[in-house]
Amino acid sequence: MKAILNGTVIAEAPRENLVKIEGNWYFPPSSVNSDLMVESATPYTCSWKGDCQYFSVKNGDDLLQDRAWSYPNPIPSSFDRVGMDYSNYVAFWKEVQVTE
Repeated sequence: MKAILNGTVIAEAPRENLVKIEGNWYFPPSSVNSDLMVESATPYTCSWKGDCQYFSVKNGDDLLQDRAWSYPNPIPSSFDRVGMDYSNYVAFWKEVQVTE
């Protein structure tokens, strides 16, 4: 599967390496092009996953605020709900298209 923004592949991995949580595909950290990601200071805490790390995504000369996120240190009990350890896996929002 691929996460694509205006023709640029931001992440790519086989479907079996991704995890789907609440309708969003999460890519393994090693599959994400970190050169296109900028950590954001936007705070968010999910009641069952824990503290979230948002990222802005580079789109040419533009920076799309908070279009990706991960959970660096998820609440351990969430692994049972998700079915695996998804620490640092990255999901995308809005303009980033996830395709097979």
